[in-house]
Amino acid sequence: MATRMILRRTIKKRTVLLPPSISSSTSRNGSTLVVAEHENGVIKPPSLSALLAATSLPPPPHKDDSSSVSLLLAGSGPSLHQAASHAAESYPSYISQVLVADSDAFKKPLAEPWAKLVHLVHQRGGYSHIIAASNSFGKNLMPRAAALLDVSPVTDVTGISDSRTFVRPIYAGNALCTVRYTGSSPCILTIRSTSFPVSQKSVDSKSDKASISQVDLSTFDEDLDKSRYISQTSREDEGPDLGNARIVITGGRALKSAENFKLIENLAKKLGAAVGATRAAVDAGFVANDLQVGQTGKIVAPELYMAFGVSGAIQHLAGMRDSKVIVAVNNDADAPIFQVADYGLVGDLFEVIPELLEKLPEKK
Repeated sequence: MATRMILRRTIKKRTVLLPPSISSSTSRNGSTLVVAEHENGVIKPPSLSALLAATSLPPPPHKDDSSSVSLLLAGSGPSLHQAASHAAESYPSYISQVLVADSDAFKKPLAEPWAKLVHLVHQRGGYSHIIAASNSFGKNLMPRAAALLDVSPVTDVTGISDSRTFVRPIYAGNALCTVRYTGSSPCILTIRSTSFPVSQKSVDSKSDKASISQVDLSTFDEDLDKSRYISQTSREDEGPDLGNARIVITGGRALKSAENFKLIENLAKKLGAAVGATRAAVDAGFVANDLQVGQTGKIVAPELYMAFGVSGAIQHLAGMRDSKVIVAVNNDADAPIFQVADYGLVGDLFEVIPELLEKLPEKK
């Protein structure tokens, strides 16, 4: 068994002061806006992590200042209002109100209309912080919203020290940088969801529920000429979502072909796990790029992470190093993956995986 080593502990943190914008005034209002995604009538897990991060912000220093969290949901149809009702009933101790923007302009996650919506809502609410998850949705939306609001966003936050001081990874996660935001309000953040895990027990059972308000869109200009939604493709299997799965089974280039990669998929099905891949496996065409784990792929932190034929490049480690238990199987005893693994096995994956498939019980 290899000794687990956390590289970031050996590197000193850096403190960076972000330059203030033209207006150096800061709002004393301690209210926060969380921009959330929803699907099938519920809030998506990454957005729940952003909500948890919002509640981690310290209260305002002045007693007269207000401190509240508003949840912004947008879209159209019954699913939107179902998600709003579910959020208001399930998280009343986290949020003070749910803001609902009902329009076909927000039916698809296009950055232009969503950024204009965030700008509009902030103009009316005067929020001190605006937060979203650091996933494809948040990375697409928040920089554009920050540009409209003339502020500098703080991205990929993994820790909150105070209302203006945050921790984020640099150098592919090998160092942590402490950032102090010195610009004007709002302070815009994207949150790494794996750093703010939400447990299933976090649902509030209080009888009271948060209020639900409709966003007035009478002055909203859709202006959808810059981009348009064409289509969306998704995997045919019904396995767990990679970003939120409890178990992730990842394959690397050593699998040699897309046909061989089915070994990983079969093992994942048997364990009820999500399938992941390295960039090398994706570039080789073994699997689609939405399964890539790493610095340029998805960041995961499952309870169990199993890596087969993964060498352990620094870019890949950046996407999975926060996993609770890491198991590595590789025929190279000097592979870097063993330096971060809790359990390591030097062996041929084409022998190990079939044996696991034979001996592991079926998932109930």
